[in-house]
Order: sequence, then structure tokens, then C-alpha cells
Amino acid sequence: MNDDEISTAVTRGSLVYVYNKKGQQISTIGLGAKDSLIGFTSGSVSIKRSSLIFVYNAKGQQISTISA
Repeated sequence: MNDDEISTAVTRGSLVYVYNKKGQQISTIGLGAKDSLIGFTSGSVSIKRSSLIFVYNAKGQQISTISA
């Protein structure tokens, strides 16, 4: 089992908390007032910011940007 594999991502206040399958927090991603978590996979988290979707890896590093 890869400890960096994303099991869940949840929004609490202005942060998205990312957890692995063991329930350990592996990263946090900050949110602006109008930003929102739109989804996650085992390897990425997607955040909508204005008209763009920012994609982050399990470590919270931005890996791509997509036009919404």
C-alpha cells in the first residue's frame, strides 16, 4: 500500500485536508473565499478557483491547471 495514495479529501473552513488509506493526513491545500473542492482521485485533488480548476498531487503540490 502506498502511504501517499489519497483515500479522502474534506473541506474544513478555508482548508482542504487530504488523507491516505490509513487515515493519516498527508497534506492540506488552502482555499480562497470562493474556491471549492470539486473532487479527488487516488492521486490528485481538484480545486475550482474562479474559471480554472487547479489539480494537486497527494503532497499538495500543484500539478496542472485546466480551464473550467
